[in-house]
Amino acid sequence: MIAVDRGRYTCVLAGAPDTGLPEGGTITAMRARELGRKSVVVGDRVGLVGDTSGVPGALARIVRIAERTSVLRRSADDDDTTAEGRLERVIVANADQLVIVGSLADPPPRTGFIDRCLVAAYDAGVAPLLCLTKADLAGPEPVLDYYAELDLRYVLVRPDSDLGEVRDRLTGQVSVLVGHSGVGKSTLVNRLVPDAARAVGTVSAIGRGRHTSTSAVALRLPPVGDGRTDPGWIVDTPGVRSFGLAHVSADSLLHGFPDLVEGTVDCPVNCGHRADDPDCALDAWVAAGRADPRRLASYRRLLASWSGIAE
Repeated sequence: MIAVDRGRYTCVLAGAPDTGLPEGGTITAMRARELGRKSVVVGDRVGLVGDTSGVPGALARIVRIAERTSVLRRSADDDDTTAEGRLERVIVANADQLVIVGSLADPPPRTGFIDRCLVAAYDAGVAPLLCLTKADLAGPEPVLDYYAELDLRYVLVRPDSDLGEVRDRLTGQVSVLVGHSGVGKSTLVNRLVPDAARAVGTVSAIGRGRHTSTSAVALRLPPVGDGRTDPGWIVDTPGVRSFGLAHVSADSLLHGFPDLVEGTVDCPVNCGHRADDPDCALDAWVAAGRADPRRLASYRRLLASWSGIAE
């Protein structure tokens, strides 16, 4: 399933001829009543019945959702005691990697947002890829230095740069792109899929909605070379202001900071890892030069927000 808009789901038939555009082998469908309250999201592999011809006006029914290999989620808030925090949103199912798009200038990089995305990626079991745009305006060294202890894959993008390395990272993958408004995510999508605007417009027309600003849409990457290799899919998401993590556990929150995990081995049982926990071993771990103090500060800010405690 590649898009949803006002109760209409756009699906691509497995093995259907693919031109790189949604109209190539696409079917419009509705949820069958027998699905009950099960949600259908972009990336889901579904079973269809009814009119699967794909001709204008045809409408199939989604009767089955295959087991998901991964589920990428976010909540509107960190605190699950609030209505916003309990509002958990599944961004996409069956993704292979999360591409975190951040600019190096105008706006400046926000490592706090990147940290949140990393937590969500590790929690969902998808591989993170950091994509740093506007590399013509500033160097990546400060950001890369901040993540020096992580084996974090990254790519740099300039307005006139060749996107060969980016495409190599996306080939054969279902990749979800997330980022704040203004970081160049839409520009990157349009460079990767030159017909993206027309493709999304076609999906919107099916549901008669305003798809591009409200929900995710999956776009088939154009084939490269002899076309025998799966070029992959990118899932474009609306620009977000925050990435709430109320849905993750405390352990998942910590494992979003793999450079700090080993430092908690000497912590007492039930240690909260906060700055006011006198026996927390993370302070000594950082003091010994085994992790960047900025990373510990970021983790504790996130932990405070997640637990509803103002630090």
